[in-house]
Amino acid sequence: MSKEIQNKALFKQVVELLQNARQQVLRTVNSTMVYTYFEIGRMIVEEEQCGKNRAEYGKQILKGLSEQLTKEFGRGFSVVNLENMRKFYLAYSISESLTGILQIPKPQSLTGILKNLNSSAQTTNSETEKTELQILFFKLTWTHYIFLMRIDDENERRFYEIESEKNNWSVRELKRQYDTALYVRLTLSRDPVGVLKLSEKGQVIEQPKDIIKDPYILEFLGLPELHRYSELELEEEIINKLEHFLLELGNGFTFVARQKRITFDDKHFRIDLVFYNRILKCFVLIDLKIGDLKHQDLGQMQMYVNYYDREMRLEDENKTIGIVLCQNKSDLVVEYTLPENNKQIFASKYKTVLPSKEDLIKLISESK
Repeated sequence: MSKEIQNKALFKQVVELLQNARQQVLRTVNSTMVYTYFEIGRMIVEEEQCGKNRAEYGKQILKGLSEQLTKEFGRGFSVVNLENMRKFYLAYSISESLTGILQIPKPQSLTGILKNLNSSAQTTNSETEKTELQILFFKLTWTHYIFLMRIDDENERRFYEIESEKNNWSVRELKRQYDTALYVRLTLSRDPVGVLKLSEKGQVIEQPKDIIKDPYILEFLGLPELHRYSELELEEEIINKLEHFLLELGNGFTFVARQKRITFDDKHFRIDLVFYNRILKCFVLIDLKIGDLKHQDLGQMQMYVNYYDREMRLEDENKTIGIVLCQNKSDLVVEYTLPENNKQIFASKYKTVLPSKEDLIKLISESK
């Protein structure tokens, strides 16, 4: 190995080490700040409980604290932001995940709050370790938590929190997934135990049905719902917005091919989209259909899946999954076309516009 190659390898290793260190510092600083806001919220709530008229006393606390903290620390401590910290504590203090962790001394007055913010208390090793655990609990940005704490259902909120961390969602991506009711869509094919796992571990992919959603929301394509477009145009828009489509598909997907041609008996067939799921270790074939789903569409997908299983799949890979995306489907057509023990072929609706909350609830109910 030449000296130049050695230097390049060393440089690459040092750069990776520094980048990882920077990311770790940013994560630690962010978590510390979020934890600090949680603590401020706790102190405000406990101070409010000392007042006789809690509502009026609470307003006075927020206003007075905002004025003093803004004078001392500058921006970031408006009444609105302090109210968010208060709500943040109320939303997360009841979380079972925090039970047993949040056992810390309680300041008895507003003066105590300011003293805690302006001076660092002496702590024992065990208290320091406990504080570190508290800080590590909050792994997202403050902006993420401002959005998350608006979700009343703790299980649903915890699901989006886990998925945001696991998939490194931006706040914009988090909002998009919430607006398209990802949590509700994933619960459709799960029993009560499976639904509980969503709030404990997020989306865990162990079998083919775990990656299926019904419906798929493709509002990012920019195609009007009543606009006349062909299957090819739909495919073109998906390819143009492939990053968004992969986000909608879920965890572990990588793009392989479009219009993949397979040939036998001198006949050519083309599969619209081919993906690979790294978690399930299998190919995922997607066919796009305009209009109603027909039994021939499912039969065609069965043929594609059989071909991939017999000709393309390696020995250490799992069986191929086929998904037919259609505008409309009959559950009975799906039920009577596919075998009872089917675990490979799925049909799901798609929407090219984001439905209203009412329409989305209706759409999900019809898919149950």
